[in-house]
Amino acid sequence: MAGKKPNPVDTHVGSRVRLRRMLLGMSQERLGESMGLTFQQVQKYEKGVNRIGASRLFQISRILDVPVQFFFEEAPHIGEPGAAKGMAEPDSEAFILEFLNSREGLELNRAFVKIGDAKVRKSVVDLVRALSTSN
Repeated sequence: MAGKKPNPVDTHVGSRVRLRRMLLGMSQERLGESMGLTFQQVQKYEKGVNRIGASRLFQISRILDVPVQFFFEEAPHIGEPGAAKGMAEPDSEAFILEFLNSREGLELNRAFVKIGDAKVRKSVVDLVRALSTSN
């Protein structure tokens, strides 16, 4: 029997847990210890394989210092009337989350926000644009 696919909302909530944990520089092991769980359980939550119950999500929000709503921002609207986005570009939000969830994206973001000079930040953006179009 084939494995059951995780619910897209559970996957989204898990990815938001991972995003926030990584932005804080916290390991899965450390988050798990704070919750009395193993890092493997944290992995399952982050992948959406296991659902995060309400009390557990509240606990995670406290540990990661964000409101519970943070985990549902940009969540998919499954089965709701008018859920289709028409001509919008729904992949752009997913792309941003995917980028920020990557090791390189996180490192780039951390380093970029440490640049205090606005002119230098603009130069970095211009450089990245130039490099991306040179291929």
